[in-house]
Amino acid sequence: MPSTRPTLGVIIGNRDFFPDQLVAEARAEVLKVFEARGITPVLVSPDETKLGGVETHAEARRSAELFRRHRDAIDGVLVVLPNFGDEKGVADTLKLSGLNVPVLVQGCPDDLGQLGVARRRDAFCGKISVCNNLVQAGIPFSLTRRHVSALTGESFAADLDDFVRVCRVVRGIRGVRLGAVGARPGAFNTVRYSEKILERHGISVTTVDLSEFVTQAAALSADDPAVRTKLADITGYAPAPGVPEAKLLQMATLGVVLSRWMEANALDATAIQCWTSVQKSFGCNVCTLMSMMSERFMPSACEVDVTGVLTMYAMQLASGSPAALVDWNNNYGDDDDKCALFHCGNWAKSFLPDIKIANAPILGSTLGIENTYGALEGRTPAGPLTFGRITTADADGAIRAYVGEGRLTDDPLDTFGTRAVAQVPRLQRLLHHVCRQGFEHHVVMTQSHTARVLHEAFRTYLGWDVHWHEADA
Repeated sequence: MPSTRPTLGVIIGNRDFFPDQLVAEARAEVLKVFEARGITPVLVSPDETKLGGVETHAEARRSAELFRRHRDAIDGVLVVLPNFGDEKGVADTLKLSGLNVPVLVQGCPDDLGQLGVARRRDAFCGKISVCNNLVQAGIPFSLTRRHVSALTGESFAADLDDFVRVCRVVRGIRGVRLGAVGARPGAFNTVRYSEKILERHGISVTTVDLSEFVTQAAALSADDPAVRTKLADITGYAPAPGVPEAKLLQMATLGVVLSRWMEANALDATAIQCWTSVQKSFGCNVCTLMSMMSERFMPSACEVDVTGVLTMYAMQLASGSPAALVDWNNNYGDDDDKCALFHCGNWAKSFLPDIKIANAPILGSTLGIENTYGALEGRTPAGPLTFGRITTADADGAIRAYVGEGRLTDDPLDTFGTRAVAQVPRLQRLLHHVCRQGFEHHVVMTQSHTARVLHEAFRTYLGWDVHWHEADA
């Protein structure tokens, strides 16, 4: 996805009866780690506070003021404890800064051979006190996998990478703008949702009637420069053997209208009516256009599945790769931990090394094959899998989600459309949860292992009820 250099505020905790050099060393290590990982730091200098750490209330105020000046840039805050740290100084900085961003608390480990006065840290203990104060202040925070971990170690590197992803998801979801094109298909009660609940969580939905798009697209000339550009974009995106030129042109005109509407309304993602209105009223499938947008990190979901495309948006932020809306579609023989994932054809190109533009046989059986050109066909090969789903629990006035991991396999799958075989440990238990909790039959996948990131972002910072389907649960 388009790369933006993350910015993290840094609080280095200190207690004056511990060795001063520990703070100075930690500061140097943090700056080195950030530079290597492309992270911009915001932290007080040794000229502003003792050693550039935070201990006293006055130092907390200086650090908080610095954070306030950079509040629009700061994605999250890293708390570093090279020694026990001052629990009040950390909490005061965060409270006074007014930031509402993720916080990661790290503690440096002691060396068993250096527990004397000269190098003793006690961050193992101090981290508990700092977290206690954050809980008292109502400040949500994240923890490293290990209670204490070296700033230059592999364990903390993984924690920091996950934390940056959490920050990206949280910032992206707060204020995201979704577009809903057309009415929910009459046969799909499963995709009903509450706009009001989403709005309470900073998620806006802009709607438009599909007929407006059809009318505007029909009015565009084949010679319109925007249409010619979009047509070239489509034919350059995927091969289209046997697809009539007129159908490709139809897709291009609709794509121009869709792009203009998204730009005019500053939309991040869309959910589009397709089953069966666009085929009946316009004569083609919109799958290829949706795939192109998803590949370019502007995800698009079919059947006006607004919470489905919200899930796609969140999961692409976590993984840094495109997301796809799929059906939990078929059992895979008698294997209880495998199933077929399917959709009639809108997955991003990243999932489909053998991609081609085709038609939709299932829809074509009732609507006429000639009205379903634009669906994609292709098979996703073996690789990592993260799956998830966000929904509005309207009766409870809440947002719920589930996430988990597995893998995509190369097992044979003789069918059409966009398709994959998934292997998920304890799949039957997961499907029981999906059914009993009333989740949709649509789920979202990415080729990643980022369930931990999504769980942390959704639960800790967005306040959602999240089920994490862990393999060892």
